[in-house]
Amino acid sequence: MRTDVQQGPEIWIRGPVTVPEPGPQQPAPSAATARRYSWVGTHGGAGVSTLAAVYGGHDCGRAWPGPEDPRSVLLVARTHASGLAAALRTLEVFRLGEAPPGLDLDAVVLVADAPGRLPRPLDRQVRLIESLIDVYRVPWVSDWRLGDLGGTPPRETEALARLTGAAARRR
Repeated sequence: MRTDVQQGPEIWIRGPVTVPEPGPQQPAPSAATARRYSWVGTHGGAGVSTLAAVYGGHDCGRAWPGPEDPRSVLLVARTHASGLAAALRTLEVFRLGEAPPGLDLDAVVLVADAPGRLPRPLDRQVRLIESLIDVYRVPWVSDWRLGDLGGTPPRETEALARLTGAAARRR
């Protein structure tokens, strides 16, 4: 045994550690529920309906969530120039406090507008958006273009699947 390493105090637990039974003064723990999201497109054709179908949540199209819809918002835009500009404009609406009250902007979801790498000017715009808010990127999925929304989401979207609870639903 090395003697030159300092150690903290030793803690010994004798016997099994049990969780107390819920009693009349102690409420039973409630089951955690996944947070629900409203998908809001920053422009037409952003992919809101596809994302809502694949990852769950409420499809708002291009409208703000209604009173009965989830208040947590995921903005959606394509990665072409006009889509990224629309995402920046919508982020400005939130920054200025002009979005409907009570909405919680959680992230921007950028959906690839074509297969392959982004051109440098578009990549710079994506990095600008990433400096403002959390961004989840969804790659080009040929099957989705053909209407096949089954199967597992792309591996590159695991973080988005965890955020939306889609990962848990698919197990």
